[in-house]
Amino acid sequence: MKQRDDFINPELVFRNFDRYLIRKSIFDALNRFLGLFHGSMLDIGCGAMPYREYILSNSAVRNYVGLDIESAAVYDEKVRPDYSWDGKRMPFAASSFDCAIGTEVLEHCPEPEIVLKETWRVLKPGGVFFFTVPFLWNLHEVPHDHYRYTPFSLERHLKNSGFGKVEIHATGGWHASMAQMLGLYVKRAPIPAMVRRLLFFVVCPVYRILLLLIAKEKKDFTEGIMTTGLYGTAFKNSD
Repeated sequence: MKQRDDFINPELVFRNFDRYLIRKSIFDALNRFLGLFHGSMLDIGCGAMPYREYILSNSAVRNYVGLDIESAAVYDEKVRPDYSWDGKRMPFAASSFDCAIGTEVLEHCPEPEIVLKETWRVLKPGGVFFFTVPFLWNLHEVPHDHYRYTPFSLERHLKNSGFGKVEIHATGGWHASMAQMLGLYVKRAPIPAMVRRLLFFVVCPVYRILLLLIAKEKKDFTEGIMTTGLYGTAFKNSD
């Protein structure tokens, strides 16, 4: 199951050089909050549901439901969402789920507060929403790539949608950003294949040094800080 491994246990190899850091960062963030997940979980913008088996095996989640937009890209012909929706109203009753996740999906929502308000509606009181969004990333799924959020705008959207106790963190700072740009350039820049392979061997040692520096870098949201992306949680207040 190579596709699942690329999310759960990514390798720093040529094939994965552009995605290694972001996949590892998202997986690390997911593990940080795994203890909050229980009961019934909704995966919003689920795609091929790469975290499904891991979450079911390593948390108190017992029912995992995948939801995606009707026009969503197909990432795996063998894995289809459990439900689809029109982007306006999710096909669930209010207070249906104990928790929800949305990994790398809110940047694709032209009206993010519609999605966030629906997420809030289908969560039970006290329910938690775990999210990740990119900040330093190339245009993708064009023309359905709408936003790059700052932590301040994302917090505002979450609170406008009814969520309380919002916690937002950076997936990486300056060192991670440099590593991510190197990976993206080597794998996605319009350069000849031979040059691409050569650059991988030249750049990879620098990339590995940056990975060693990442653990020590500051990732607070102050003036001049760079970030690769954001992750965090937001809760639906208990009645």
